[in-house]
Amino acid sequence: MSETHDNTVDTVSTTESASAADSDSASVTFDDVRKVYLDDFVAIEEFNAHIEDGEFITIVGPSGSGKSTLLRMIAGLEEITAGDIKIRDESIKGVEPQNRGIAMVFQNYALYPHMTVRKNMSYGLKLTTDLSDDEIDRRVEETAEMMGIGDQLNSKPSELSGGQQQRVATGRAIVRDPKIFLMDEPLSNLDAKLKVHMRTELQRLQEELGTTTIYVTHDQHEALTMSDRIIVLKGGELQQFATPEEVYNNPANRFVADFIGSPAMNFFDVALTDSTLVAEGFEYDLPASIVDEVRDATTGDDLELGIRPEDIEYGVGGANAITATVEVVEVAGSDNFVYLDIEGAECRVRVPGDVKPDVGDRVELAFDPTDIHLFDGRTGENLLADMRTRRTASATETEPEEAA
Repeated sequence: MSETHDNTVDTVSTTESASAADSDSASVTFDDVRKVYLDDFVAIEEFNAHIEDGEFITIVGPSGSGKSTLLRMIAGLEEITAGDIKIRDESIKGVEPQNRGIAMVFQNYALYPHMTVRKNMSYGLKLTTDLSDDEIDRRVEETAEMMGIGDQLNSKPSELSGGQQQRVATGRAIVRDPKIFLMDEPLSNLDAKLKVHMRTELQRLQEELGTTTIYVTHDQHEALTMSDRIIVLKGGELQQFATPEEVYNNPANRFVADFIGSPAMNFFDVALTDSTLVAEGFEYDLPASIVDEVRDATTGDDLELGIRPEDIEYGVGGANAITATVEVVEVAGSDNFVYLDIEGAECRVRVPGDVKPDVGDRVELAFDPTDIHLFDGRTGENLLADMRTRRTASATETEPEEAA
């Protein structure tokens, strides 16, 4: 079942009816959460995670992975089939959406077209609180100034640009002063330049307000640049929940390694023979420490070698050098991307902008064994994840203390 976005204003107003009396941010805990639809489609399967108070969490995954379903269960727009979701250690099962202390920003902004910006931002407060008109006006005006739309309070949505509409939708959530912000692909309708600007604005606002934020996106670049931690979903199942650095540099499995990163990681089917990885077009000798790690983690010899484009040295020979043929050169400004063929296997390499080989050139490639990933051919598990974690921890511990 594909993820859907509710376009009705009634749902939005209900979702945004956060309690104004309790404005501190809050933690969110998922305990064996499961969501099954009437056709027995399992959208979320035994999901467990704990989001700390004040964190900016991004949920990423392909279409149909359960991202929006998870968000909508927090909001109260979808029932929880099994398990529990807790806000501040208190179950939200049976709690009406307006009493959960959340505010939600949708993909399509869902603004009332017949209302001015001021009325759009104040409507939820007037409907669900006993705040005075003066207090509501104060909140709206302060938030509008914060969002850079203070001069648009008397305009209607049709008179605004896409970026301004996005600011109104975000401001409408902020004025609620909620414990948790839920954002469902709020930047997807913006052009590339404006998206970058608004991404920075949202990060600044979240840091300033300190409100727990759960942000759904299909854009892995947004996830890497905005998040304290990232939740990666596939088919309703949690694949990894870690910092952007950890998800990128030490993916838990083959899916995460492929999904996160642009251009994507290179993959080669290999077999481990003694201490050598044997592929269709090359062989690669491994140090004993990596061989031992792999042997301890799996009994199989069928593996996938993964290496990121920026970790490959272009035009470098020597031990373990791999010969490849240039097929395409993609000029991207400060960096170029060279697409190569290695005996039928595609390989992408990031090179400096002044490197522009000709199609058909034969070149040598090399990479350090500490940069490789090895995935179990059956389970997809990253067999070197624990080793990389230990290496990172050791490097952190041995870093010299900064001078006082």
